[in-house]
Amino acid sequence: MAAAPAAAGAGASRGRQSAATAAAWGGWGGRPRPGNILLQLRQGQLTGRGLVRAVQFTETFLTERDKLSKWSGIPQLLLKLHATSHLHSDFIECQNILKEISPLLSMEAMAFVTEDRKLTQEATYPNTYIFDLFGGVDLLVEILMRPTISIRGQKLKMSDEMSKDCLSILYNTCVCTEGVTKRLAEKNDFVIFLFTLMTSKKTFLQTATLIEDILGVKKEMIRLDEVPNLSSLVSNFDQQQLANFCRILAVTISEMDTGNDDKHTLLAKNAQQKKSLSLGPSAAEINQAALLSIPGFVERLCKLATRKVSESTGTASFLQELEEWYTWLDNALVLDALMRVASEESEHSQASTVSPPVGTSGDNALPHTSARTQLPQSMKIMHEIMYKLEVLYVLCVLLMGRQRNQVHRMIAEFKLIPGLNNLFDKLIWRKHSASALVLHGHNQNCDCSPDITLKIQFLRLLQSFSDHHENKYLLLNNQELNELSAISLKANIPEVEAVLNTDRSLVCDGKRGLLTRLLQVMKKEPAESSFRFWQARAVESFLRGTTSYADQMFLLKRGLLEHILYCIVDSECKSRDVLQSYFDLLGELMKFNVDAFKRFNKYINTDAKFQVFLKQINSSLVDSNMLVRCVTLSLDRFENQVDMKVAEVLSECRLLAYISQVPTQMSFLFRLINIIHVQTLTQENVSCLNTSLVILMLARRKERLPLYLRLLQRMEHSKKYPGFLLNNFHNLLRFWQQHYLHKDKDSTCLENSSCISFSYWKETVSILLNPDRQSPSALVSYIEEPYMDIDRDFTEE
Repeated sequence: MAAAPAAAGAGASRGRQSAATAAAWGGWGGRPRPGNILLQLRQGQLTGRGLVRAVQFTETFLTERDKLSKWSGIPQLLLKLHATSHLHSDFIECQNILKEISPLLSMEAMAFVTEDRKLTQEATYPNTYIFDLFGGVDLLVEILMRPTISIRGQKLKMSDEMSKDCLSILYNTCVCTEGVTKRLAEKNDFVIFLFTLMTSKKTFLQTATLIEDILGVKKEMIRLDEVPNLSSLVSNFDQQQLANFCRILAVTISEMDTGNDDKHTLLAKNAQQKKSLSLGPSAAEINQAALLSIPGFVERLCKLATRKVSESTGTASFLQELEEWYTWLDNALVLDALMRVASEESEHSQASTVSPPVGTSGDNALPHTSARTQLPQSMKIMHEIMYKLEVLYVLCVLLMGRQRNQVHRMIAEFKLIPGLNNLFDKLIWRKHSASALVLHGHNQNCDCSPDITLKIQFLRLLQSFSDHHENKYLLLNNQELNELSAISLKANIPEVEAVLNTDRSLVCDGKRGLLTRLLQVMKKEPAESSFRFWQARAVESFLRGTTSYADQMFLLKRGLLEHILYCIVDSECKSRDVLQSYFDLLGELMKFNVDAFKRFNKYINTDAKFQVFLKQINSSLVDSNMLVRCVTLSLDRFENQVDMKVAEVLSECRLLAYISQVPTQMSFLFRLINIIHVQTLTQENVSCLNTSLVILMLARRKERLPLYLRLLQRMEHSKKYPGFLLNNFHNLLRFWQQHYLHKDKDSTCLENSSCISFSYWKETVSILLNPDRQSPSALVSYIEEPYMDIDRDFTEE
């Protein structure tokens, strides 16, 4: 007869033991039934009752069962681990057992990663699965947290090496066994405790990687203000640790529900904002504030972001980190790329000098002689790129947060922009070699490539930095700022106040500022490049806000308008995202600028070209409506000016002549209203509603609003759907009032972009929504009674 399972712990009842034993043995004549133990353990894991750990069995029983199931002795090792990890243990034997368990799991985890994680459900990895099933994960959590328990006023101590082994085993189990990471994420006290393990350099990388994975699946965002001594912890990080810590911060400071995503409806976002107001600041906002309260935090990020490759970590410490990465699977693919380049460069240098030393063969060997004494430049560069990716992301999120002005001030003070300008050619937009470094399973043009991701993150940072902020002029150098002043002087217009207020000691140095460098690479970008969208967005953000003639002329003189038109017309760009970004940029570049319209007419100098341009505009008004709005506003201003230069442009420009026609305006107006509905409004397409309002506001100025409404009614009838358009427009305007008249909404964007006071916007909407059917400017006057449908509730469907 087989031995009964061991007690589950001191004082455990024998009745419960026998019940567990009976369940495990399944009443199968004293012989364990195959599979039943695992099923019972799985059930216990889900319910917390019955069989949950190896300690509930005897070693004899587990050894006998292991012969049949080939569990690699893991349950027996867990049994010993439990016995040697009690509170009064010196942990020496415990660490020896961990050393036995670790390779059994790490080999499977390495295989999991190298197979790109494309495994069928049947291709299980029994070692990690068995380790978790017999309670290994919970036991390691308890062992790691033993030092938090005080005995007679003294806390237990655990070696860094042992903590490192525990963390490695936990991570390998998370990699291979589904559900483990989520279970760890539910242990909030454990997640908070993990942060304290980052105080040691020996365990930092393992801890940071495990935390990152756990936070990635955690349902509720962790609050950094709950981390003990957060300020001291972060302040004591060296630059290498701080850069890696940014990987964790990326998860903790970004809103879990991406409310700024263009695809989220405004109805949903408004509802979320109302909910957030009642709940107070979000966890992400609290975490951002916690980080900004740490002395020197932003300054150190700026130094990391602008550090040159030659100033980065020395060869010895970097190679030590690489060796840690090699056993740390989260970075295995990156390291694979690093090692491949290092090997190639080492072999090349060794071939012309000495033979490779004995003992360096094997796929897993680090480059020996050459790489250990002189780290390959490409590896240094990739090392720095991986760091800067995380740092730029954190800075970008902070720039878009509630403390934006504070972050802006610090970023300017710590010279982030001139620092990035100095890195532009050699690191950020460096030329690729024939064998450019890419991740395993990817190519040079893949958005997952570190080089590509760094460029995109850099462009996003520039966009956030420039958008509606006077610090945007830090993107120029002193000579370029003088050029802006000269443009204003020549045009006999007041110099931009923000230019005058710019601290010249904080601007870019060198022959070209960052904006000019960006324009240069933008014009050289291949037609199919994924960067075009981000480049256009970054440059457009420089022009946003109150229209500046000097800013426009600065860019026009550098051939930006011709480049945009080439991309839209001659290359016949097909990407909707790129087209939208180019139309938006073109609108900001041309708005109210006579010289821009002259340049436009000079480039679009044939009817054939103009028809291609119109085809691109009309192919998607969601993408092109901002340009339509800018041209409409410009036309209205030009028509009210008495100037020979303006009169010449009005008489010659194809685009202005086209927009000036009432049928053209009505066609745009009808389609703009028809392609949007309250339930489908997003941050991306709400511009269609505002563009339609601009057309009607300008008509109201000319006392032609009733005419435009009457024409819309006729167009409805011609489509055989009377009321469908005007009812929709009425509902859209009601939503507009709720959305833009909310006390937290910033109306200055609408004012600045249109040069129409917000009070006129509000008045026009109120006039259109007037319920008096006798009013010639009220929408209801043009909706026949049988087709009236204007009182719908705005609910998210």
